[in-house]
Amino acid sequence: MQITKGRMDESILVCVYYGPNGERLIKRGCKIASMMDCPLYILTVDPKPFDELDAEKSEYITKWGQLAKEHNAKFILKDNDSRPVTKVIAEVARERHITQIILGQTAQSRWEQITKGSIINVLLREIPFVDLHVISVARALKEDHGGHFEKGVRAYLKKEGNQYKISFNHTPEIEFEGIFFKEVGTDFNNGVFKFMKNNETMQVHVTDDYVTELKNVSMTTPIENDLDT
Repeated sequence: MQITKGRMDESILVCVYYGPNGERLIKRGCKIASMMDCPLYILTVDPKPFDELDAEKSEYITKWGQLAKEHNAKFILKDNDSRPVTKVIAEVARERHITQIILGQTAQSRWEQITKGSIINVLLREIPFVDLHVISVARALKEDHGGHFEKGVRAYLKKEGNQYKISFNHTPEIEFEGIFFKEVGTDFNNGVFKFMKNNETMQVHVTDDYVTELKNVSMTTPIENDLDT
């Protein structure tokens, strides 16, 4: 059972989507809620029913539910809901009297923002009196314990045929913007490129300047120990 918090004038909602960045957002929300001694809610939205989700997505939902329980928060799953995610977030915010929302960095391209509208701007119109916190993708790799990668730098992917070429200059032709982690001891651009795609954190291999497949490699975003600071 959720314990009633001291400050009921503040209430925090963390919005998470599948991918390793979700746990980091929850940690951030736990830290803020603890400092403010206020209720904390964790929300994820999926157009499919829960029993139709694959094993990976089900595992994320189970983990988020466990984290919510550990930190005295309430986990809310809005499954089988095909409405725009901004509508669902706004509805939950009104129902729970949310005053602050924590979101991960969105995956919208600049063209999508122009044609469809920024998620942040839509939320500001839907729930104008709620503070929004947008958390960027972490510039580190969890499994880099041995110092195999250099510090991440801003980079971009540009489509060339059936593959993507990494670039360090922003041009109109870029498809994705993210962080490039170069392998230590190589003269070429080999390493890992981390970016957002369909609201999910992706980490893909870069070999001699090129990404041949947009497939997640077996590395995860670090979980920042925000609660210890």
